Amino acid sequence: MRKKIGVIVSGRGSNLQSIIDHIAEGKLDVDVAVVVSDHKDAFALERAAKAGIPAAVVERKGCRDKEEFEDKIDAALRNAGAELVVLAGFMRILTGHFISRWEHKIVNIHPALLPSFKGLDAQGQAVDYGVKVAGCTVHFVDEGTDTGPIILQKVVPVMDDDTEETLAERILVEEHKALPEAIRLWSEGRLSIKGRKVYIAR
Repeated sequence: MRKKIGVIVSGRGSNLQSIIDHIAEGKLDVDVAVVVSDHKDAFALERAAKAGIPAAVVERKGCRDKEEFEDKIDAALRNAGAELVVLAGFMRILTGHFISRWEHKIVNIHPALLPSFKGLDAQGQAVDYGVKVAGCTVHFVDEGTDTGPIILQKVVPVMDDDTEETLAERILVEEHKALPEAIRLWSEGRLSIKGRKVYIAR
């Protein structure tokens, strides 16, 4: 029986599309049970509709506090039967109120080689700092910001004439490989966590 994932998004959903494409191509054996967006006009919702994936919109402004907001997201995921939560361009920080319910069952894609350049504008941070390589990280989510155990990373070179935008484009290509790969490893039961380390069974 195929495992079910729930994907949380905020914007255009290019990483969601990469998941959809990998499933369609037979490279990823999971079902996207639901796409949850905190913006009703997110293009990711159109991608979900085109792929026939159920979607839910949970906007922060319609909730009395962050707990209610996270409770509604949690309900949408559980009602759909999601077993793994995938943050694919979700632009909010989840609190322990939510994370504790999904311990080691939330993964995030971050456009930097963690632990370097956490938080927003990671690609711009990398260009400004003058690093020679950059990349992306897929990690389990804990209560810190981009601090959870690392599943895998992809590396790209940083060119002398790179801008934040050109580097972001190069990293995005690798994001579209890394996130589906991490989900595949999870779906095959090959990931185990011991302390800060994620071990991948061969």
